[in-house]
Amino acid sequence: MWKLDLDGEYFRIFDSKKLIAGYFDPDYGDIFPNENSAEIISQKLKNHDTILGGFLMVPMVKFGLFDSDLDIDIDALDAQVNRVGLHLKKWRDFISKTHNADHSIRISHTDQDMLTITFPITFSKPTSLDKAEILKEILPILNQVHELDLL
Repeated sequence: MWKLDLDGEYFRIFDSKKLIAGYFDPDYGDIFPNENSAEIISQKLKNHDTILGGFLMVPMVKFGLFDSDLDIDIDALDAQVNRVGLHLKKWRDFISKTHNADHSIRISHTDQDMLTITFPITFSKPTSLDKAEILKEILPILNQVHELDLL
């Protein structure tokens, strides 16, 4: 159901419909010298070095309100706000169950009407910088977020 594609220094996550479902940003560790970071990361990717985890970023909620041509009535507004509230409750429950207090919520860089959530993922074992190997490690969390209708 999920597919990873390398895009520079991070991986795009695609769903079964070939739509972008999120991003995985590997934790490459401390990189010195910092001015050579792009070259060092490129070499790590080429060599399939191992990593211990990284950061998963997925869409959190789309408001459906912040479009320049918005024209709705109070009932439609109330319905949208309630829908967003219910979705945020699902995310709160997920964060609580997974004990993931180190999350970060931001406005999507591609859609000003959407929030994204980023949280760290620690792998079960050192994992090669290989699409298939990384996917094995992030698959359970992707499936869980999908099954909870959060994606």
